Amino acid sequence: MLIQYELLKLLRKKFTLILMAVSLALTAFLFGLPVMQYQIYDENGVIKGMEGIRYEKEQAVKLPTFLTEEYIAKTVHQVQGLFQNPHNVGYDGNEQFLIGEAYWKYIAPRENLLNTIAKAYDNPGEHSGYNKLADIDAAEGAKFYQAAESKREALLEDPARRMTAQQKAYWSSMAAKVSTPLKYGYYQGWETLISSFELLMFAILSICIVIAPVFAGEYQAGTDALILPAKYGKTKLVTAKIRSAFLFGALAFTLHIIIAFGILLTTFGTDGWELPLQAANMTIPYDFTFLQAALAGLGVLYLILFAAISLTLLLSSKMKTPYLVLPVLAAVLFVPMFLTPDGTTGIYNQLLFLLPYRAAMPELGKYISYQFGSLVLDAFAARTFLYVILTVIMLPFARRSFKKHQAA
Repeated sequence: MLIQYELLKLLRKKFTLILMAVSLALTAFLFGLPVMQYQIYDENGVIKGMEGIRYEKEQAVKLPTFLTEEYIAKTVHQVQGLFQNPHNVGYDGNEQFLIGEAYWKYIAPRENLLNTIAKAYDNPGEHSGYNKLADIDAAEGAKFYQAAESKREALLEDPARRMTAQQKAYWSSMAAKVSTPLKYGYYQGWETLISSFELLMFAILSICIVIAPVFAGEYQAGTDALILPAKYGKTKLVTAKIRSAFLFGALAFTLHIIIAFGILLTTFGTDGWELPLQAANMTIPYDFTFLQAALAGLGVLYLILFAAISLTLLLSSKMKTPYLVLPVLAAVLFVPMFLTPDGTTGIYNQLLFLLPYRAAMPELGKYISYQFGSLVLDAFAARTFLYVILTVIMLPFARRSFKKHQAA
């Protein structure tokens, strides 16, 4: 009953309802932007929004199911044949590209696929498009998966990454679990969703603002003098306040998730949930499907939320007014937005990847490693460990601080 009472206290405030409505509207707007701004081209010009999405999905139906070595070799030879006809080739002073019917009929409908294939043959740091295929020696087969493995190993051996032998072995072992030949298809909705997770930090901030008065609001209203001396004021009531804050946070955040996922997966479709991440980038080492990657990223987001709620409760238990909690929360959640990593190693970069805003980004292809002795953790594992520990540590301090508060 105490938990229900405390939860209703949060829900009945007009401020809560208004802030949640604004936050949900902001989430809908932010996750609707990729749909509104989406555009693709055909030979007649640009196709925007939902019409462009429908057009791309129609083209994707023609794509292969599996990227076998035979299919890759055949595709490479087809592209090379197009480049051999000078009437098909344009030149911008820097590189050659296909034009006219050769491009719109044979390249445009599967350009994302061709670019994915071409990038597997790049050296680290190169960013080639489909025209890279014109230079590949495929006389004895495309050796696509061999090229992709060589590129991954070259990335691991890059001196700029400063990886230890244990870290290299960790990522090589992970990448070796990826099954081949890869399944390929349309995955735009899931890729857009995964790349937009950090936008949910605004939802986390709004939830924490609602929770900020849980303890500090009692100080500000003077009701702490009545609550703390009561029979259960320092025991069951404190527990009820904490549990109701987490319950409200989980429910409110889930509602934001439903809106965010709903907008993107309704418009772009759920197609591609079972495809491996390597369909988008062959150097990604995780043996995840798009759905698994989305769920893993979502799990980290919930852990960030719970740690943020714990921090909010700790600050609320120590500050005389909830308004003082907001600047601290905003700084913790959003300062990393303005900081840019200059690599994946070094104290600065590794700390930055663990801070809330950056931790919301899955960073699937960056080989971010955290090593403790012989133990190597990837970004998902390190973030999970950190935010669980922070939550567990901060909650007892919040509880103790409120219980020891001296009412005026």
